[in-house]
Amino acid sequence: MKHSLPILLTMMAVPALAEETRELDAHEHGVGELNIAVDGETVAIEFHAPGADIVGFEYEATNEEDLAAIETATSILSNPLDLFVFPDTAGCSVVSASAELDTEEDGHDDHDDHADEHHDEHSDDHDEHGDDHAHKEHKDEHADEHHDEHDHEHAHDEHADEAGHTEFHAEYMLTCATPSAISAIELAYFATFPNARELVVQVVGANGASAFEVERDAPTLDVSGLF
Repeated sequence: MKHSLPILLTMMAVPALAEETRELDAHEHGVGELNIAVDGETVAIEFHAPGADIVGFEYEATNEEDLAAIETATSILSNPLDLFVFPDTAGCSVVSASAELDTEEDGHDDHDDHADEHHDEHSDDHDEHGDDHAHKEHKDEHADEHHDEHDHEHAHDEHADEAGHTEFHAEYMLTCATPSAISAIELAYFATFPNARELVVQVVGANGASAFEVERDAPTLDVSGLF
């Protein structure tokens, strides 16, 4: 996706946000991010949320049910004014909207390289041990190495189970006839997605920048005076 308005760069340039916004743990389930930037009558919104918050899982979808859930969620996320409700008096409408599911995978190619190196070392060591006694010692050493490698592979498999996080990412462009009328935004997002607990919100407007943490039991974002 292309940023029609560089929201994140704009926000990063505002020191107040860096001071006020908490630092999110990497991929914190239940917690999404919402960035809003207002420039004249243009409102740009960027949204991120873990896959578990939106569809209830983060593994790679392969069956029809899971694929259908992702398709439905992407369709819902493509209608921003149903999720983030602006006052009618602001006269906001959608110019563009896009949503997609991103997969974050950890690379482990070095594991294969390590296996190849181990195989080569094993071949060289085997040539150096010609007698039975040396061969026995080599077998014992190899057993220990194999055990260690097995533990490494087991740890690698466990790590692989934890890898492959998914995240929904959406970008919206709105136009609002009267931006100054945007005093609050109702986050219907929480009612739509029961697994969502919190949104960390950054807002940049003509009158400054602010950061918020909005929870599902109080789903109203007060932005009075910012636009």
